[in-house]
Amino acid sequence: MLLSAAPADAQAPTSMAMLPDLPATHHARKVLGHDLMRTPARIGAKYFYDQRGCELFEAITRLPEYYPTRTEKALLQARGADIARSVGPCTSLIELGAGNCEKVRLLLSALQPQCFVGVDVAGDFVQAAVERLAREFPGLEVCAVEADITAPVALPARIAAEGRLVFYPGSSIGNFDPDQSMTLLRQMRTLAGAGGGLLIGIDLPKDLQVLEAAYNDAAGVTAEFNRNVLRHVNQCLDSDFDPAQWAHVAFFNAAHSRMEMHLQALQAVQVRWPGGARAFAQGERIHTENSYKYPLPLFLQMLTQAGFKACKAWTDERDWFAVIHARA
Repeated sequence: MLLSAAPADAQAPTSMAMLPDLPATHHARKVLGHDLMRTPARIGAKYFYDQRGCELFEAITRLPEYYPTRTEKALLQARGADIARSVGPCTSLIELGAGNCEKVRLLLSALQPQCFVGVDVAGDFVQAAVERLAREFPGLEVCAVEADITAPVALPARIAAEGRLVFYPGSSIGNFDPDQSMTLLRQMRTLAGAGGGLLIGIDLPKDLQVLEAAYNDAAGVTAEFNRNVLRHVNQCLDSDFDPAQWAHVAFFNAAHSRMEMHLQALQAVQVRWPGGARAFAQGERIHTENSYKYPLPLFLQMLTQAGFKACKAWTDERDWFAVIHARA
């Protein structure tokens, strides 16, 4: 079913709710500098997503090796009617880490919400995406919110508190350590509100070769995506990283059931920023991303611990990916 269209000359309301750009704040700069001084050094995954990083990630999702996006999309298409029945009436559909808002199109058609809210740390990118949705679904009220979803998300007051469905696709929950994931799930429970719910995608454990190929594509797009984080850090911290001095490294850590991405110094490197500096030896790494692969029963337990109930899950025919609806 499609949304009923507004008259051709009607203009659907759109807005952009601007929140502070966290990477520019003093606190965020301090945290970023502290993380670069750790052993091993770290860069938070949110720094992947400047404009160029968002474009590169879109390219990754189209690669033959990268199965998660097409597997989840096919699952949403195949089980859309079942998902809609499980969710029930939906007033506001809120996508966290919305990016290009591509997957939510399938849900808009099935759920027919009154309002869509796209939340992303890349404000300009998500603003453009929700504007495209407004043109495609002229009867839909849309709103873009620039925010770091690792902190509680404040929505505009006009977004109804009742009938909310929080949508978090792409197995992005796997980018957080388990304790962080629990905190984030509890924040989602609060955002959904009484009577609301969560629709979340998770990547399941699978063959090692399939996993590692997805993060080491032959075209080198993931490597460029990984190195681009240094350009974004330079902008945020006024540092002097040279991405050409770093190599992309990705592998599966079986002990933690996660894929890891790192940047490895190709030579001895000295990096400076206002108030700090670090010398990296040749071969030293910066840890840039984790992607946990949770067994479905374990993740259902996590949802229960976060305060959700009545969970229903759908998986693809290979059990590579799961989409879960959980009631708040």
